[in-house]
Amino acid sequence: MIGPHVQRLLMESKDEFMIDGEKIASVMDTNPLSHALLVLSKVRYSKIPVVDKEDHFVGLIGLAEIVDEMFDLTRIDSENLNGKFVKDAMETGIPTLPLDFKLEDLLHILVDHSFIPVVDEENHFLGIYTRREVLKAVNRLAHQLEVHNVIVPKEELTEIEEKLKIS
Repeated sequence: MIGPHVQRLLMESKDEFMIDGEKIASVMDTNPLSHALLVLSKVRYSKIPVVDKEDHFVGLIGLAEIVDEMFDLTRIDSENLNGKFVKDAMETGIPTLPLDFKLEDLLHILVDHSFIPVVDEENHFLGIYTRREVLKAVNRLAHQLEVHNVIVPKEELTEIEEKLKIS
């Protein structure tokens, strides 16, 4: 369990954790795989979100999934992408979080994923929480914690309390 004081301090910058969906490269599930390859090549991300025509989050697509579709028995052939769509190769079952996430949930998911899609109650894609942004907040906390707070180990606390009662 994350202590309430640390949680409060980390959550002070929670609005900075999310990168808005408008700023994120994504593809539609009905796009050709060749289009997804082009987008991924241009933005230089290893994975990007996939949405449907109603802007619902439906999965992720990455270079690895596209290259897997290009393999045949003896070589990699980009012609194997012809007639295939993003929905044919995308990853599904991806964890998502709402805007009002629990910090502990966010941290647990970010251990294994570099970003987490953010969705509303109807699963519309809103953006992503990134490991990078959360680590920036942790870094800020590590540098500022003792500047703005007094940290007293529990074993020293009773000693301080006794001294305060005497004064």
